[in-house]
Amino acid sequence: MEFKVEKLRVNYKTLEEFNKFREIGLQELSMLEELQTNIVENDIDSPFYGIYLGNKLIARMNLYRRDSRFDLYFEPAQDYLELWKLEVLPDYQKKGYGAQMVEFAKSFNLPIKTNPRVQSHHFWEKMGFEKVTYDMERDLGQNPLVWYPEGVKEQKHN
Repeated sequence: MEFKVEKLRVNYKTLEEFNKFREIGLQELSMLEELQTNIVENDIDSPFYGIYLGNKLIARMNLYRRDSRFDLYFEPAQDYLELWKLEVLPDYQKKGYGAQMVEFAKSFNLPIKTNPRVQSHHFWEKMGFEKVTYDMERDLGQNPLVWYPEGVKEQKHN
């Protein structure tokens, strides 16, 4: 069953929904602090996306567009998306919501970079992501995975 991925409004209702994620002990993935610092008005451009089931936020992620000037991952250097903090509430995991969020990010048709959580590599590989071939862990303390839209298949090599 498909559910709509939507841009989350930066407001106190969303903040309340984010509290439900934090309460389940995934503080390292919590976007709460970031959301609190971004609440200026209801309509600011939000990097947060989610899936609601009824009135309940059950999945969320951050999706940032990065300028090609900061591209360390793709050749030629280009704008790309950075996908952070993908999280699905435990009762809704393994039902396709996470995959739907990633497919939504892919619909922008830009390369995507993510730093996966420990023990989530299988999910990302299933979604078509692959390891960056040069030693990012040594260089930047990262272990990123990347996805390429049709026609962008080369990674940048240092």
